[in-house]
Amino acid sequence: MTEQPQLSPTDWVREQTERILAQGTTDGVQVYDRPVVLFTTTGAKSGQKRYVPLMRVEENGKYAMVASKGGDPAHPAWYHNVKAHPAVTVQDGEQVREMTARELSGEEREHWWALAVENYPPYAEYQTKTDRQIPVFIVE
Repeated sequence: MTEQPQLSPTDWVREQTERILAQGTTDGVQVYDRPVVLFTTTGAKSGQKRYVPLMRVEENGKYAMVASKGGDPAHPAWYHNVKAHPAVTVQDGEQVREMTARELSGEEREHWWALAVENYPPYAEYQTKTDRQIPVFIVE
């Protein structure tokens, strides 16, 4: 295990993360003209730090992590990492903070899901593609 977080093996995700790291900010790095936040998670089994850029869903200094994986039937790998190690690093713009994630349910999840869809409308379509309820974490 190394201290330097690992980049995604997925080309477009890796390239997006490399732009953020080179610029020192998430500003100007977007997916479908929407801003992103760079999370750093810890591998559930490996303990390896990993970069995870996700759509920016923020309210009152708290962030959502939406485990959509484009509507895939399986959760993204980072979902299991956050469940095992809820301490995450959040970079929004140039600001970097240590925060804690927890998976949401009930009305709280519905509130953050609505914010997520408002910030990135394709999430609603992703939900129609899968039988699983797309998990939402709040990071605070």
